Amino acid sequence: MFAVVRTGGKQYKVVKDDVLTIEKVAGDAGSTLTLNEVLLVGGEAVKTGAPLVDGASVAAEILEQGKGEKVIAFKKKRRKNTHRKRGHRQSFTKIKITAITA
Repeated sequence: MFAVVRTGGKQYKVVKDDVLTIEKVAGDAGSTLTLNEVLLVGGEAVKTGAPLVDGASVAAEILEQGKGEKVIAFKKKRRKNTHRKRGHRQSFTKIKITAITA
């Protein structure tokens, strides 16, 4: 059985025991998380939502909260002696899917 869930403005196809890196959600490592925005549930019979499937949810366990690699934004205007350098590290949450309920 698989499901398509929406979180953090992105969609993910998940199966039980998958490990995903998603946008940051509140919670500590080891706590449980319920994803209620289920767009599709597949298996023997496929259930699609309009836009969400009624009564479907995905349970997950939070493994880690962290920050990704640094991304450098460097802007330069030639011959003007002007430049700007900024760095950014995006926060993420690593989760493990424990159950899919339809």
